[in-house]
Amino acid sequence: MNKLLKYFFSALVIMGLGNDETFAQAENLRSNFRGSAGNTIPNANLRVKRNPKLYAARNRFLSQQLALSEADASKFWPLYNQYQEQLTAVLILRRMNNQNAQVSGTEQIDKELAYDSQVVSIKKHYRDEFLKILPADKVNLLYKSEREFNDEVKRQLNERSIRAGN
Repeated sequence: MNKLLKYFFSALVIMGLGNDETFAQAENLRSNFRGSAGNTIPNANLRVKRNPKLYAARNRFLSQQLALSEADASKFWPLYNQYQEQLTAVLILRRMNNQNAQVSGTEQIDKELAYDSQVVSIKKHYRDEFLKILPADKVNLLYKSEREFNDEVKRQLNERSIRAGN
């Protein structure tokens, strides 16, 4: 039950955050990680339709929380969308790594750590880019607001699951 809920939420988040550029980036990232036989990881379920309602709700929530000026918003949103695309690409690869059984458990762990490293690298890079546009308190508020939104989505999904009797 808990695994199903995690899978459903992850799929929902990817549907809400992904787009075609994300999948192109995922394709590039995927080619850097080879399977045990030296082949690239198969392209299983890489294309996921995004959920425009979730995407729009997240953007409305962040806009409301950050209260950006028009000038700041025009610089922030394209950058934020790039940030989300890159994170989503790595998360897709991580999910693919977890779905594919590796010959060596060590190899799978190493890949997982590489994905963690990529996520941290992306976050550090975009933190610096966000700080060029916004003051530090708003960048901090951005990260807090993202966590709040994700926590709320998880809470609502959990409530729906409980009401459905699952």
